[in-house]
Amino acid sequence: MPELPEVEALAAFLRENAAGKVVARIDVATISVLKTFDPPLTAFGGLSVTSISRHGKFLDLDCDGLHLVVHLARAGWLRWSDSLSPRPMKPGKGPLALRVRFADGSGFDLTEAGTRKKLAVYAVRDVTDVPGIARLGVDPLSDEFTQDRLASLLAAAGRSQIKGVLRDQSVIAGIGNAYSDEVLHAARLSPFHPASTLTEEETAALHAVIVGELSAALERAHGLAARDLKDSKRSSMRVHGRAGETCPVCGDTVREVSFADSSLQYCATCQTSGKILADRRMSRLLK
Repeated sequence: MPELPEVEALAAFLRENAAGKVVARIDVATISVLKTFDPPLTAFGGLSVTSISRHGKFLDLDCDGLHLVVHLARAGWLRWSDSLSPRPMKPGKGPLALRVRFADGSGFDLTEAGTRKKLAVYAVRDVTDVPGIARLGVDPLSDEFTQDRLASLLAAAGRSQIKGVLRDQSVIAGIGNAYSDEVLHAARLSPFHPASTLTEEETAALHAVIVGELSAALERAHGLAARDLKDSKRSSMRVHGRAGETCPVCGDTVREVSFADSSLQYCATCQTSGKILADRRMSRLLK
């Protein structure tokens, strides 16, 4: 799933390649991807891309006051072309969901792999009309994300598991499954540690790790073409997606806990004092 660093890198890529261009048309190949009906996509024809920004994991193209907002979900992606094919799209065929064509022939496709279609596109006049944006929490790379702010968020979360708190977009915007695994590994915290029980020192360390991990990921993504961002993210992961491999910090085996629709990876030596987490939905430390 594209998370804060990848979406910010895509926004930077579009600022460089799409800003100032005139929209020729927007075509939908998979009707379920479009979550709004007013304004219609035809209203974007002839408008210029005035700015591109990110809100959490949402990508926002401002076109003369109308906003095309994209959430790539788990398996969505943006594929840029300097010269889009002139052939019409085939609705419902393959991974293609939506195409934005600019007047100079360039543009991008939004695609989604797999059968679980969650990619979402919104055409709105105000970005806060997108429900997911309206309820976003603090951006972890903003000046508002201080150590004190994190401490208050953890206290408000009570005994909720820290992994879930980090992924909750209404608490902290932009961190998903992958970077929450990486953050907790770097902070040497169990994914099931109760949020409100972190000490002041642990909270300070967690704050530094969140900012450091995301900033480093942004730096790695800087200047990369959209097509290269996925590989860059995968290659940088220490534990996420590396179950069965060796932890690069301590040499232990990276382990996994699987749920119905997701999984997490962790290092028992680094994060749980050597204890193995039970691999079931209601996971708890094995005694």
